[in-house]
Amino acid sequence: MAIDIIELTRARESRAAIERLYIEMRHLFNRGSYRQLGATGEVLTDALRTLSPEIYGSIADPEKVELEGLVYVIDRLPKGIESCRFIRLISEEGFSETNFEVIIPHARRRNCYRIDEDRMFIEVTRGRSEIYDILTHLTFLYMEAEKIKNHIMDEDGQPIAEWKKLEKIVMGEAVLDEHNHELALTYLSTILGRTLEETRRAYQRLDAHPDKNNGLFHVIYWLGRLDIEEEVNKKYREISFSPTLRNRIGHHIYGERWANRIKNYLAEHELMNRPLHIISANLHSVLNCLYAWPVVQKTKHKKTSLVEIAKWLSKEEHTTLREQVQQYAREQGLYTLTDHSSTNITVQIIDTAKLDVRSMHPDLQIDSSFIRSARPVLIVMDYAFGEQAYETMDELLKPHKTSGGIRKMQVHSISIMGKAGILQGGKGDIMVPTAHIFEGTADNYPFQNDFRKEDFAHTGIHVLEGPMITVLGTSLQNRDVLSYFCNSSWNAIGLEMEGAHYQKAIQSASMIRKSISRDVVLRYAYYASDNPLISGSTLASGSLGEMGVKPTYLITIGILNKILSPAASPNSKKTGKEQESGVKHSLSSSGS
Repeated sequence: MAIDIIELTRARESRAAIERLYIEMRHLFNRGSYRQLGATGEVLTDALRTLSPEIYGSIADPEKVELEGLVYVIDRLPKGIESCRFIRLISEEGFSETNFEVIIPHARRRNCYRIDEDRMFIEVTRGRSEIYDILTHLTFLYMEAEKIKNHIMDEDGQPIAEWKKLEKIVMGEAVLDEHNHELALTYLSTILGRTLEETRRAYQRLDAHPDKNNGLFHVIYWLGRLDIEEEVNKKYREISFSPTLRNRIGHHIYGERWANRIKNYLAEHELMNRPLHIISANLHSVLNCLYAWPVVQKTKHKKTSLVEIAKWLSKEEHTTLREQVQQYAREQGLYTLTDHSSTNITVQIIDTAKLDVRSMHPDLQIDSSFIRSARPVLIVMDYAFGEQAYETMDELLKPHKTSGGIRKMQVHSISIMGKAGILQGGKGDIMVPTAHIFEGTADNYPFQNDFRKEDFAHTGIHVLEGPMITVLGTSLQNRDVLSYFCNSSWNAIGLEMEGAHYQKAIQSASMIRKSISRDVVLRYAYYASDNPLISGSTLASGSLGEMGVKPTYLITIGILNKILSPAASPNSKKTGKEQESGVKHSLSSSGS
């Protein structure tokens, strides 16, 4: 497919900006600290402004403060960070044992600590991807803070009246009530350069979970105030990295601890020699598919499909019923390994030999004779984040070392379900990858996917099949780069952050280390959480909500049907013996 030369040039400029960002972030991480108004901060700012990622909307527009991107970022950073001058990224260094309050952001599971009025510590345990994610978000915040500062100063260098009124609100001198609330939002919209409607929408999105942030008025005021104080009073903002964090990054400390706990549990309960099926997914879909039906049947609400059951159970008023499902699951062979390793990845281990196959939902194709003979064990791990996918999968697939010797993991299949950005469709669609292309490197990972587009043809959902891009960070993707991957001969269907990392670990374990069989079955499928090429459909526009339930559960059902009834899989052409050990597919790899 022909690519416009101007589009190709813009894509190259954007790729160069991404490279500058990552080179500079690695440099400053090794150095230990930097100031936002220093040389390093300026490099990050210039590169991010050139890149203008889609998720940050109007970041390059000096007249408008970007509100959807701001809400997205505030949801992923700790409450109160807008008023902190010193932000320090740390490893697990004992702060959980202190009296400091643990602050967990609304949309990211990471421990943070407010040390004093000026200092925020953020615990990083997910590797470099998490560091890059945080630094990119902070750079965006500082860029928007500069816009706010420029908007609130008049020609004489004095703050405008709207800023003074905002200060009274934030400092408690003026009380917001139903009579002056609209007036306050009007003042704020003037400062932001946005319409009243846009300002109100951002206010409402943050106000939906007030325990996780300080609200739009507080966030805007303190961003602007710190920017003014840095310029006028030389009260510098600084980001630093603890020596312990710099020493631990890349050493798989958390991943090894996490994987060993899983293996120890398998060994203690004599599950190590059983067929193991690893599933990377959320922690509710597999549980509900296998265990919710018998519990829901006892209620007066008769839901027919697993998708309807999932939507019904997700409602806030059904907390007790969800607990009943979990209790039933524990009685039927499910054990939850709550994370104590700081990976923030909880694991469910399911002994299918304890399943009551007679009570399974009709949507599931369960081969009871296969389960009785093979007795597969499911290891369901919560989502990893970026490079953390390599660390966790790499450690999990290594042999288990004990005083009695070394025992290989009897892995028969690995299924990856995740949410991803789509480039040729819309939210809620399903993507079936045929290869993972690692952005910014020469690494490509083609593989034989046990999922096919046809596996979801009956669902009524639009399904795409083709290569997917594993990006360095969703917050750094812009229209030019994504359009190039979509419209060039790459013909990419979507983007995500973990696929290439998972595949790198799997191929290393199967082809080089020989830790697992080369015949392990691979299944990858994603549902579209956003389309970064369509305005208003980026991650910053909000969550999928109920729209994401159907594709999530259809993929989960597909995974379980292939594991628990391999003979029924249309992609399986195996003997009875091979069915017991999993559908056989060779792995492949190449670099270009």
